[in-house]
Amino acid sequence: MHEPELLQQVNRTWVLHEGRRRSYFSGCDYFRLASHPAVLKAAHDCLKKFGLNVSASRMTTGNHPLYPALEKQLADFFDAEDVLLVTSGYATNLIVAQALAGEFSHALLGTRTHASLLDAAGLLNCTVLKFQQHDPDDFARTLARCGRAARPIVLTDGMFSHDGSVAPLKTYLKHLPADGLILVDDAHGAGVLGKNGRGSLEAEAVGRRRIVQCITLSKAFGAYGGAILGTRPLRKKILTRSRMFTGSTPLPLPLAGAALQAVKILRQDKTLRRRLFQNADYLKTGLRRAGIKIPDAPGPIVPLHFSNEAEVAKLRRQLLAKKIYPPFIKYPGGPANGYFRFVISSEHTQTQLDNLLEVLLGLAR
Repeated sequence: MHEPELLQQVNRTWVLHEGRRRSYFSGCDYFRLASHPAVLKAAHDCLKKFGLNVSASRMTTGNHPLYPALEKQLADFFDAEDVLLVTSGYATNLIVAQALAGEFSHALLGTRTHASLLDAAGLLNCTVLKFQQHDPDDFARTLARCGRAARPIVLTDGMFSHDGSVAPLKTYLKHLPADGLILVDDAHGAGVLGKNGRGSLEAEAVGRRRIVQCITLSKAFGAYGGAILGTRPLRKKILTRSRMFTGSTPLPLPLAGAALQAVKILRQDKTLRRRLFQNADYLKTGLRRAGIKIPDAPGPIVPLHFSNEAEVAKLRRQLLAKKIYPPFIKYPGGPANGYFRFVISSEHTQTQLDNLLEVLLGLAR
């Protein structure tokens, strides 16, 4: 696998690419909070006041007051019983798996499950089974293979990054036994989906009973770090059993301060999610009217697949001609030959959306 080309993000919805400024419809900074002036100021203020790093585990001398303050704000935002802040979104699932190792007989994973969940499944010390994503019948069949005495755990993304679809959490809960559990990697759904931005659980209208929700602060919140949303007993298990948590230095203090400000902005500014989905709906509606098939999914993501390299090269040229960076990606678990994935933000202008739509509508001619 080749290393990707270098990009420098500028002015919130643009990048410098090959020495030129181009519109950027990629990445996962859905509200562009990573460059929001108030978020940047919060990071700068924390850097001046607290320094860069606590240089110790939270379980020794590194439990700075910023961390529980951020956990409280996240618990309020997501209406969760307890929140534990960890080093990264990827680490959340591994830490939960270490804490729950040996408690389940089977781990069930969908075919498009994120790599962090695949790694987490290996730490649960149980049989691992896979089922076809978004296929309730195959999920039920796979669950039946576990046997009546089984205690299963389902590991799934909340919102899938490849197409913006959402896991059928309500269906999973319906089939799971009373002592089963769902571990949801909601890296892309948190802050984005649901009336209040609480993620895939809110979008699916399910409660937190029998669900652990893991999120990242590096996407919708524009900062860094991960958080585990669960119960107080789960927190105690993690503190006792997870070597990854106890042996890690927590995220840098300026990023914790930035995340605190980002949570405040997403709670107070109700226009952000409205603009995000207005922009996404505008693009999706235009494509569908032209007969271009795209997934019927709620996320602000538009994937386009092509059967040959000539079509890929043609679209790439057309995007560059319109001063748009061509977001063609090859990612583990995705199509072997890659695909175009356009990610819409709340901050894209009407002109940027129209330019992208003009290029993509040319595919239907």
